[in-house]
Amino acid sequence: MLRSFKVAALCASILLASGMSPFHAAYAQSAPQFQSEQQARQHCPRDTVVWVNTKTGVYHFKGQRWYGNTREGAYECRGEANDEGDRATRNGQ
Repeated sequence: MLRSFKVAALCASILLASGMSPFHAAYAQSAPQFQSEQQARQHCPRDTVVWVNTKTGVYHFKGQRWYGNTREGAYECRGEANDEGDRATRNGQ
């Protein structure tokens, strides 16, 4: 048991020394969120604006059923949404 603790401590030390944290995802910055499509478009004029369901992390494109229509959500730039770990809807809605 002491040996497994030493191995875990060594791995954590290596990760921290290399600048990586074992809890890196927990500290990821969230993408800027906007209340209107226009605000998001101004922030990222060369990217696609998506509606992110902030509860599920699934985003929808303009013209899809849930674009701007989920209870919890915001407009974001697609690239920034991808960077924070959100993903496109799989069923086209």
